[in-house]
Amino acid sequence: MVARRCRLWLACFGLTVLIAAPGCLDRDSAATANVAPQPKGQSPDDLKKKIDGIVDYTLNARLMNVRDHAAWQVVHGIEAYGRDLPIEHDGQVSSALDYLLAGGVLKGWSLRPGDKGVISIIEAGSKTGQGHPDQWLGYMSQSGDVKPDDVLIVGTKQYHIRDLLTEAQWDIYDGLEASWTLMGAVAFLPLDAHWTAKDGSKWTVDRLVAMEAAQPLGTGGCYGTHRLYALAIAVNKYVKETGIGPKNLKGGWRAAYERVSEGLDKVHEFQRPDGAFSTGFFEKSIESADLGGRLYAAGHTLEFVTVAIGSHLYFDRDVPESSAAESRPYDLSDEWVVAGVNRLCDQLNAARDMDPDCGTLYHAAHSLRLYRDLRFGQRRPHLAAN
Repeated sequence: MVARRCRLWLACFGLTVLIAAPGCLDRDSAATANVAPQPKGQSPDDLKKKIDGIVDYTLNARLMNVRDHAAWQVVHGIEAYGRDLPIEHDGQVSSALDYLLAGGVLKGWSLRPGDKGVISIIEAGSKTGQGHPDQWLGYMSQSGDVKPDDVLIVGTKQYHIRDLLTEAQWDIYDGLEASWTLMGAVAFLPLDAHWTAKDGSKWTVDRLVAMEAAQPLGTGGCYGTHRLYALAIAVNKYVKETGIGPKNLKGGWRAAYERVSEGLDKVHEFQRPDGAFSTGFFEKSIESADLGGRLYAAGHTLEFVTVAIGSHLYFDRDVPESSAAESRPYDLSDEWVVAGVNRLCDQLNAARDMDPDCGTLYHAAHSLRLYRDLRFGQRRPHLAAN
């Protein structure tokens, strides 16, 4: 395994330069290369093997360690690879997730006891610690390898993962950026859960969903992609568990459905002619001249797109023709989605000698794993022997 240092210059915050810079290419004016959205003759099995190769390579291409790396980088890797992500510590290599849950020391992994559970300290702008409320809770909940009853050691005391969520429920308030809180709530709470926050306000999952859905498209962490991701998994779970179709959703669930529908339509509308997802996200069709910027946009966008349409629950095909967004039967096998997956694989291949930052790299890997698992079935990545 090759040990490579993850750079921090392309974090979720402060990437506006990549969208507004003179180096960005506009769809109407740029001489876009005539690249086929889908390789000629590519079968679904070919695409699956292509994804598997990229996912395995990305896992094995770098080995993080406790000396040179921080929680911001490692937790992004855990979201993508769960227990399969290795870390070097104390002269050995083991699962990064197991190391942290067992009380391992890592810069930026700053936890302390709270009033109702465990607080994860926000170190906004540090690019080493948690940058948003409940970010570690949200990412770990999406790894597929973390359960609420998993033991979490803080100092010398034993807690559980659920204690991160219990504290988040206690600390919530109107106006909080709660994208990652919602991820954890959807993963670990029943949909009819209700609780009282420390300010005395009454909360439900519905209220949490409604608060996030009320925010304008494109706002929040990483140009709103994390918010849309959280809303998509929330509505998909609600539709699946209640059997209520999208046309009959009410309250926060309806608002979330409409916000995610709007986001999907914008992604599709602004997709580049070669299949790449726009570095303008939900605002316009542009392409950064920087490969890191293109990877950043593609990985975050594909995460959202995949969870939004991958369950086949999101779009109700039996709706009035007057509702264009609801009647469109998006599917993971659609040509435009497959084109985006292929372009992201190609971009990751092109970045092998570039050493992109961990946020960019692991969101891209996570999006490909999500797509692979939802379309073709689950597969554990292959970790090469040290």
